[in-house]
Amino acid sequence: MTALRKYLRLESPGLWRETPDAQLREVVVGLREATIVLSDPKTEMALAQWSLPALTRLNPGKLPALYSPGEDDPETLEVDDRDMMAALDTVRTALERRRPKPGRLRGVLLGGFGAVIGSLAVFWLPGKLIDYTAAMLPPATRSELGKLALQDLTRVTGSPCTGRDGTAASVALGLRINPTHPPHVLVVRDALQAPLALPGDLLILPEKLLQTSTPDVIAGYILTTTAQAAATDPMQPLLERAGLLTTVRLLASGTITADALEGYGQALLTPAALSISDDAKLAAFKAAKVTSQPYAYSLDKSGETTLSLIEADPFPTGSQPEVLSDLHWQSLQNICKG
Repeated sequence: MTALRKYLRLESPGLWRETPDAQLREVVVGLREATIVLSDPKTEMALAQWSLPALTRLNPGKLPALYSPGEDDPETLEVDDRDMMAALDTVRTALERRRPKPGRLRGVLLGGFGAVIGSLAVFWLPGKLIDYTAAMLPPATRSELGKLALQDLTRVTGSPCTGRDGTAASVALGLRINPTHPPHVLVVRDALQAPLALPGDLLILPEKLLQTSTPDVIAGYILTTTAQAAATDPMQPLLERAGLLTTVRLLASGTITADALEGYGQALLTPAALSISDDAKLAAFKAAKVTSQPYAYSLDKSGETTLSLIEADPFPTGSQPEVLSDLHWQSLQNICKG
């Protein structure tokens, strides 16, 4: 995002309130490519991670600026640093401009799609329209749709676990995997069988995987799942589930209703098998400076079917630096225990 490039790595002080009843807490606000990271100024431990596309200014024109990670989210952040306020407002404005404009598109859609639908083969159009829509959606809309998908998923998995130390550890894990564009790592208790990527850089982990794995193995699952999402956009199956008419409305208005995805969470419980090559997986491990052998052996204890991930491990002596400290790892494993 061009509007953000000159502000990357900008940091400033801020005051974070986790819940309406909580005390204000001093934090360091750090800008990343698609997120804001809030950290403890003394320990440098990450405390929270907010999606930039979903960022909401609660008091336009007033000082200090007051932000939340979403319209209905109880968290708030006060910022009075002028450079940081300028950065956040510039990014918000840029994202708002990229949202679909209903007035501009509706006439084209209503005036032209009837003829198009009548003249094109009915089995060709849905796939092409979904591909086009997925490619056109701006980050803010992708983030909103990812949250809708997560909302439906939580009907069967329960809400994401929010133990404070565990949440800080999940933020640290995302930053370790990709410091400039970290995935938003969430953990759910029930039903989910394997890691899952949703639009808006959401990465959902099943709690049971944390209990039977190591940090290197978890990093491997995150790396391969995000690499798969980069190759096969998770927005496409979401739109396929929503249907053709909903996709047309989304293209026209930039929004869909939650009931359009009702039942989608159930379909997500067993994600499709990875289709990316071992070379693509190894490239992801190399970029993140993570060893691939532990992940490979977690898939096949004999190593026979994952031999290339073992023999071509870019960091055979171990991840550099370590994926998580012992304290962070213990906190992440206990994230669902309060």
